Amino acid sequence: MGLVISLIIAGVCGWVAGMIMKSSFPWFINIIIGLVGGAIFSWLLGSFVIAGIVGNIIGGIIGSCLVIFIIKLIKK
Repeated sequence: MGLVISLIIAGVCGWVAGMIMKSSFPWFINIIIGLVGGAIFSWLLGSFVIAGIVGNIIGGIIGSCLVIFIIKLIKK
């Protein structure tokens, strides 16, 4: 059940980050970007962020925005 919740949170984070960064990736790429972004953010900051689901969502969105930014830099 935890994996399903993580995928849902990752999808929401990737979707929101896509809207913030104005990207046009499909939904399954948003889930991957959300997973990678959340992992990067939690690896970089660890326990310095807000704990719980809200903290995971905020961290996932920030990390996903970072991943989208890097992808846009590479595509140029």
